[in-house]
Amino acid sequence: MAQSISTNYSPTQRLLHWTIALLIFFNLLFPDGMNAWHRIVRQGGTPSADDISSANIHAYVGIVILVLAILRLGVRFVQGVPDEAGNEPALFRVAARLAHVGLYLLIFAMPLSGIAAYYLGIEVLGSLHAGIMKVLLWALVVAHIAGALAHQFYWKTDVLRRMTIG
Repeated sequence: MAQSISTNYSPTQRLLHWTIALLIFFNLLFPDGMNAWHRIVRQGGTPSADDISSANIHAYVGIVILVLAILRLGVRFVQGVPDEAGNEPALFRVAARLAHVGLYLLIFAMPLSGIAAYYLGIEVLGSLHAGIMKVLLWALVVAHIAGALAHQFYWKTDVLRRMTIG
């Protein structure tokens, strides 16, 4: 099980966190290629090479997120994580744990459901991927950012610093 480490995340953990975060934002903000490909296929058309290339970018970014998430869990297991900040009320600590579990689940579920939809044609997973899972991911990302900002400016802890400059 992951043991507690220093008060900061390691440089590897920080690099993986921010790389995954940027790739998630990329795919959340720019799904147009995949959406266009899906619309063409759903209507019985034949996607052009550009449509396929654009959809592939979204798919490949998702696959990279999945691989990096696996690596991140491995690093977390080996290196451990800093202790929780003790300044926040217990209810917020529980909410933070649930949000982190939800984020990890979605960081794995989104690429896996996308792979199932795009490469295996499992339409129901594609609908979940582009629908409720995407909405839940946005909500958890916003909650995660809000929690980090609350720690920085309300509780005045070092939680944000631990994942940025160490």
